[in-house]
Amino acid sequence: MADHQTRVAYVKPIRDWLSAERARLKQDYFKRPQPDRNLRQHAGLVDEVITRIATDIGLPDDIALLAVGGYGRGFLFPASDVDVLVLLPDATGTANGSAANAAIEAFVTLLWDVGLEPGTSVRTLTECVSEAAKDITVDTSMLEARWLWGDQALATALSQTLAAARSLPAFLDAKLDEQRRRHARHHDIALNLEPNIKESPGGLRDLQTVLWIARAANIGGDALADWGALATADLITDDEARLIGKHRRVLIDLRIRLHYVANRREDRLVFDHQTTLAEQLKLKPTRAKRASEVLMRRYYLSAKIVWQLNSILLANLSELIQRKKRDVVRKVHDEFELVNGNIAAINTRIFRRDPRAIFRAFLALQHTHEAEFFAAETLRAMWREVPNIGPAFRDDRDVNALFLDILRSERLTFALRRMSRYGILGRYLPAFGRIVGQMQHDLFHVYTVDEHILMVLRNMRRLVLPRFAHEFPFCHELAHAFDGKHLLYLACLFHDIAKGRGGDHSTLGTRDAKRFCQQLQLSTADSDLVAWLVGAHLMMSATAQKQDLSDPEVISHFAAQVGNERRLTALYLLTVADIRGTSPQVWNSWKAKLLEELFLATRRLLRGDSAPNAHWVEFKRHDALARLNTTLAPPIWSHVNERYFQRFDVDDLIWHAEIIGENVAPSQPCIFVREDERASLFEVLVMTRDEAGVFARLTNAFERMQLDIMSARIYTTTNGFALDSFLVLPKSRHRDLRARIEATIPRELTNALQAPQIPEPTSARATRQAKHFPLTPEITLRNSRVAPYFELAITCADKPGLLSAIARTLHDANVNLHDARITTLGSRVEDVFIVEHQQLADPVFVDALKRALAATVV
Repeated sequence: MADHQTRVAYVKPIRDWLSAERARLKQDYFKRPQPDRNLRQHAGLVDEVITRIATDIGLPDDIALLAVGGYGRGFLFPASDVDVLVLLPDATGTANGSAANAAIEAFVTLLWDVGLEPGTSVRTLTECVSEAAKDITVDTSMLEARWLWGDQALATALSQTLAAARSLPAFLDAKLDEQRRRHARHHDIALNLEPNIKESPGGLRDLQTVLWIARAANIGGDALADWGALATADLITDDEARLIGKHRRVLIDLRIRLHYVANRREDRLVFDHQTTLAEQLKLKPTRAKRASEVLMRRYYLSAKIVWQLNSILLANLSELIQRKKRDVVRKVHDEFELVNGNIAAINTRIFRRDPRAIFRAFLALQHTHEAEFFAAETLRAMWREVPNIGPAFRDDRDVNALFLDILRSERLTFALRRMSRYGILGRYLPAFGRIVGQMQHDLFHVYTVDEHILMVLRNMRRLVLPRFAHEFPFCHELAHAFDGKHLLYLACLFHDIAKGRGGDHSTLGTRDAKRFCQQLQLSTADSDLVAWLVGAHLMMSATAQKQDLSDPEVISHFAAQVGNERRLTALYLLTVADIRGTSPQVWNSWKAKLLEELFLATRRLLRGDSAPNAHWVEFKRHDALARLNTTLAPPIWSHVNERYFQRFDVDDLIWHAEIIGENVAPSQPCIFVREDERASLFEVLVMTRDEAGVFARLTNAFERMQLDIMSARIYTTTNGFALDSFLVLPKSRHRDLRARIEATIPRELTNALQAPQIPEPTSARATRQAKHFPLTPEITLRNSRVAPYFELAITCADKPGLLSAIARTLHDANVNLHDARITTLGSRVEDVFIVEHQQLADPVFVDALKRALAATVV
């Protein structure tokens, strides 16, 4: 078909037919969704096109065309790859001639022309065996090879040769390692907010991995859906096979719909598509959940079941394939022994006779450091008894004593994660079971509520353990010395357990925690501590990030709320663990510094060191002069009032005195930069003539330099100079970052201050997450504690250029800015500004200002 017109005449009817048939399958699917049928029909369409083209093009008949990979399975998703192996015989023949090569090349080109977008490989039988030995993915792909056209005997020879050459134990180890690495790429978390329906833990790939291994071991049927064959082989029961089929259908249905909605291959349940899919499935919102949340909970529950069955089946297959000699290392409990590195029940019927043995098994696992997990038969027997965990189990004193022992034992995170994975934790703690798969649409959590809780627990555990002391040395010192660490873990378990119920989750969670502590028969003091932590778990982060920590009244009020040092320490540790468990992007060194400052200041007050608070300003003056080793006030102090000493801490006073010196009225802007190595931040001090728009100019320049502003303190000297201090965090780190920052900031800020006009703020859209979970801006204005100032609080979705846009709006309204406390929580900002204007008590002016700010932040 060298002639172009001939090619077009041949290709167009096939392409049109294929397109029309695919459209028909899509239309049929939305009328009556039948996932398996849809996948088989898609594969059948492609089979028909490939075999027709192979025949028409005149491919040599001593080659074979094989469908491999997912296509080889005979189940093809609407936009998935079409993987075809052109298999050549080893012996020299027509297939190796130049004419044959040209025919193969023309064949592959025509596949593209008709719209298949194939993934094609051309290999001899020997090359296939060689490549399979080197690459487990190649071997796996050809494990599912299905003959399409040509020499069928050659295709059969390939399957037989590969099977004879394959080392089953090596194949098993490679697939298990492949799954471990795949899960690790997803942080071993099935329940993030935008899961990959194919690759995430609990995704379709977990089902395929089981069947690949079973097929390599000659167990089970040829099709992915043939789970009945595994039941026949006693790897699973008929009920378990039906359970897999049910949840597999949920996953396949969602993946088919994703491909149709995106009109391309898309395996992630991204926010962009969740609402659309929920509408397609006619899911209705509830009082506490959006329709998309109902959809995602359905997915999460299916993914969790798939993950459970995947691990149970892989354990069973491993024991079957490896056929290790029963090598009992030692008896670890009256009911359990260590067998081949796993905890095994001496009699698996113990779980049916006495469900408390489930917790005893986990204790044995925790106390046996060399144990990897449970033996396959033990895990399966335990899992089957989980539905029988009910009120009698929860009210059993021995059960509750065992759970306390679990909280006090080693490998706690490992144990509780697996108790959660297999549904044990959710049955024992019904409140936890209710938040499994519960999404959090607050623009900064990236995990479901149950997964977030387990992450917080993990973080707390790492603060306690000496081997992680290098991560947060000060927190480790406090956590390691804390008497009653299990109380900290209980607070982690319950701090968000009431999310999604409606109402204040802290208040509702406090009640749950109180009841459970009583169930555990904890002392009144211990129960009160856990319940108080759950109720107050947001208090410290809000104080540290939204209030002025240089104000002694802020510290005094916070100390009064906390009450004693034990509570303070526990709350500090819980706050650090909680913020770090929301998202990798939310925690930063600035927040760490703020929390530590608040903790230390409050601890000093609780220990009776009231002098710095009672005489705060005078204390700062004396301390600064002593550290400057002088009795003479620095020149800058002649041009400031008491508010200056309130706004800046002692380290700042000393730095200002040293760098400003005698130059208290500079003719040009003076920019000073220093690095806070402990917090990975840079502090920038700007001294320039106080003119309208200074803050707007500076924030615009910082944003253009890709520097996040963590804090801003604005002060005007009595001789008319702005003395503005910023803490900034670079968006990226470079080896020569310090040199770049110290060279770039003074130049860029000076240019911004001397420019004839204030640049327009960056125009940018909100993040994709903010788009799909819109946050209605909240703008409040109230009297500040210090007259004549007002406190302006803005909560909205974050976007590039937001701060400079707010500054520009305030500048345009002639509102003077005196302070700014910047809080960024993922894609959500909660900023507080201290402002001044003679009309801020006028409702008409305030209403106009709020409207202008609302238009700015949307």
